[in-house]
Amino acid sequence: MPRYDTAQFEPPAPLGQVTLRNPDTGTISSDVPMLLDTGADVSLIPHTSLVTLGLTASQDRLYELISFDGSISYAPVVQIELLFCNRTFRGQFLVIDQGFGILGRNVLNSLELIFDGPNLAWDEKR
Repeated sequence: MPRYDTAQFEPPAPLGQVTLRNPDTGTISSDVPMLLDTGADVSLIPHTSLVTLGLTASQDRLYELISFDGSISYAPVVQIELLFCNRTFRGQFLVIDQGFGILGRNVLNSLELIFDGPNLAWDEKR
């Protein structure tokens, strides 16, 4: 079972590793850290991964993001393939400027996951 991240998050939080793929070239970026956030509506890709993939986020359309504390920011969109738990998710994802991404309900609702908070671990239900 993957462990919760205790170094970056207090309290500890479930962090997964995904693979991102450029749909045009097939170039991949592996082991991209993503917070598993069942409270997030959408998934957000870290900007640093786009550089590796040779992708640029579209600045033509920005989406408004409202965080839990009420602060507002704007995120561009990128067309990308996200591989997680032996599944491929294709489409538009928002881009954020931080060291880890966020897996939201647009991905998580397709999976059966077990969050074992007392043992600080999570896994896909088999």
